[in-house]
Amino acid sequence: MTAHTTRHATRHATHDHDRTGKTVDTETATAQPSAPPADGERMRRWRMVLGGDSAESTGCTLTGQDVAMDGALNALYGGGGGKKPGGRGGGGRSAGLGASAPSVARWLGDIRTYFPSSVVQVMQHDAIDRLGLSALLLEPEMLEAVEADVHLVGTLLSLNKAMPETTKETARAVVRKVVDDLEKRLESRTRATLTGALDRSARISRPRHRDIDWDRTIRANLKNYLTVPGADGGPDTGTVVPERLIGYGRASQSVKKDVILCIDQSGSMAASVVYASVFGAVLASMRTLDTRLVVFDTAVVDLTDQLDDPVDVLFGTQLGGGTDINRALAYCQSQITRPADTVVVLISDLYEGGIRDEMLKRVAAMKASGVQFVTLLALSDEGAPAYDHEHAAALGALGAPAFACTPDLFPDVMAAAIEKRPLPIPDKEAGA
Repeated sequence: MTAHTTRHATRHATHDHDRTGKTVDTETATAQPSAPPADGERMRRWRMVLGGDSAESTGCTLTGQDVAMDGALNALYGGGGGKKPGGRGGGGRSAGLGASAPSVARWLGDIRTYFPSSVVQVMQHDAIDRLGLSALLLEPEMLEAVEADVHLVGTLLSLNKAMPETTKETARAVVRKVVDDLEKRLESRTRATLTGALDRSARISRPRHRDIDWDRTIRANLKNYLTVPGADGGPDTGTVVPERLIGYGRASQSVKKDVILCIDQSGSMAASVVYASVFGAVLASMRTLDTRLVVFDTAVVDLTDQLDDPVDVLFGTQLGGGTDINRALAYCQSQITRPADTVVVLISDLYEGGIRDEMLKRVAAMKASGVQFVTLLALSDEGAPAYDHEHAAALGALGAPAFACTPDLFPDVMAAAIEKRPLPIPDKEAGA
């Protein structure tokens, strides 16, 4: 995304917010057909989009709040990307943020004043990428000033080893806030979806009337279809004699399925690691599931004993480094004791640094034994990631199609795997 494009999106997102960041009631304005802006307002908007020297041709002078907003935008997007830490300019005219923690803290306060939360998160992410401000996140006062989100958590986890002890407690508090918000958003639907799938997967042959699965019962007894002569010369009718009833099993406290989450912790998978850790904690809290969480790069670490607290899981990961999917799958394979009742979820961009053919053989062997194998290229809100297309196609040929999955879709994917039915793969995201 170019700086001008980002400035335009950011400016557009502020139309319905006052200077405190609170939403302004625009119902009256939007109820009427919108008229084209007057020339002065059009020039003002172009001035805000273009920013700095590029806007001189508009002949528009900013005043009031627009000056402060333009300054905050120009510090990040102006003149070739702003100053790099240490004061070295990136070319062209730019206000820049420099490497000063106080100036960055003031800038963070400004953007939270003038822009809504969703835009603040985008600008923070851009500041870290464009201006190299990651090191400043190691200071507690900086962490207290930022707007916490999944991407910030990923950045903090990548800095975990370099983080001084004075910052770690603040960093955990930031991560805790994001994790708690995610759990509130995802837990209830995940539980409801998977509980229903687990009940439906436990079919019984002598169900109570209210537990009968009529669709499956009718299909199983079509061979017992009888034609019955109509009464008083009327037309014949037909009926199915249900010799065998199929029903849903009643919920029980015994473990019904084993789930193994196998997560690639390479740097590009940061958001996926965050979401997978939260989902892992939710799944582990369900008594009918036995959940194991494994993270890997070139080494394999089993974090199952930390699943009661996803924050501990996240700080137990080590983002970055190489990738050895084959070694990780070998470990997961060694933990399978009930293949027909096991779901293995591999979350990886599939850039394999280990032995490719062995990786594919392991997947084939697991599937042949009855394991439900799911391959997710990402578990995040961002959509299709970069991934190894050749490996994705090879897995698809084995009956384990690889696709990106949003957090909202994940419960449905798991429910389908538990019930051994086709996965709900988004067409445009399918990797094979």
